[in-house]
Amino acid sequence: MLESKLPDVGVSIFSQMTLLAQQTGAINLAQGFPDYDPPLALREALARHALARGSHQYAPMPGLPRLRQAIAAQVGRLQPEAPAPDPDTEITLTAGATEALYSVLAAVVRPGDEVIILEPAYDLYGPTVRLQGGVPRYVRLPTTDFRPDWDAVRAAVTERTRLIMVNSPHNPSGAVFGAEDWDALASLVEDTGLLVLSDEVYEHLVFDGVAPLSARQHPALRARSFVVSSFGKTYHATGWKVGYCLAPPALTAELRRVHQFVTFAVSTPTQHALADVLEADPGDAHARSLASFYQAKRDEFAGLLAGGGWQLRPVPGGYFQLASYEQFSTKGDLAFAEELARSWGVAVVPVSAFYHDGFDAGLVRFCFAKESATLKAAAQRLNRPAGRDAS
Repeated sequence: MLESKLPDVGVSIFSQMTLLAQQTGAINLAQGFPDYDPPLALREALARHALARGSHQYAPMPGLPRLRQAIAAQVGRLQPEAPAPDPDTEITLTAGATEALYSVLAAVVRPGDEVIILEPAYDLYGPTVRLQGGVPRYVRLPTTDFRPDWDAVRAAVTERTRLIMVNSPHNPSGAVFGAEDWDALASLVEDTGLLVLSDEVYEHLVFDGVAPLSARQHPALRARSFVVSSFGKTYHATGWKVGYCLAPPALTAELRRVHQFVTFAVSTPTQHALADVLEADPGDAHARSLASFYQAKRDEFAGLLAGGGWQLRPVPGGYFQLASYEQFSTKGDLAFAEELARSWGVAVVPVSAFYHDGFDAGLVRFCFAKESATLKAAAQRLNRPAGRDAS
């Protein structure tokens, strides 16, 4: 019999809850994807390149040069405090942010290496570290605001620590690193060989007038950081599975050693389409519009649930809303999430799924990256007294 490398890992909670939504007819606010299409200009660009001659063979392994050049130009405009990344040696296109995260961990984590993971965390992190023979070292974020206790992070560092993983804006909480957080992380890794893997897929979704900050904007972090971004999140096109990783040349070289054997190259017509829209938007109007676009959705959803008994947590960024349900039920969050789908008609994700040990803080996660009609229909069900389980 085959001995599993991950015997304790099953189908992801996101797939489970989406399937439950399909089976029950529940409105799916569980899995993190929009229910609206990418911008028309991007869809038209893809249609052009899908039919064009010369767009149907392998792209270069690191990504199309024109797309890497367009990314470099945009990053340079949006992050003027830092040098623009070199398109030849510091940018790699990947099959979604998921592949970027996996390939980075495969490139740098050796058997016995420890990787610090701040929980709650995206469920890819821990299993991928383990697949490399590494050891996840979990540091729990305070559930009051999900901002790191940097003393606790520092205490978790040992002589075997290889890398620290961070995520801002944070999934599932929406917490956002401030300048003081990046300073604290820089101080922690100073005079060490530690690397940083910064998951920044919601980079443009920072609300309330706060400027988004990246690991690569901090001089002390830039030389040791892999920064992962997602066109799927930025252009409402999660099914396209296109992401990229920014890293200094020596780190990029190691990433590409793995990337070439994982996917080799990303879809060529898709890359051309993305290059078209980036080149046609030299003022970065789309990227700059995302904060207000999603802030409006956050506020709309919160307003729709106001007075309904849900205890909503603050959402500084991202496109998820955490909520306590203690007024409705004493069940664990997984049982309550299943009840929500079956009896209330709304699918959510239990936040315990983001902890390696199933820690249950009595919170569920809603995705508000949905059309207004979807949010209104979901709120009607969530605010309906007859649907509530008072157990």
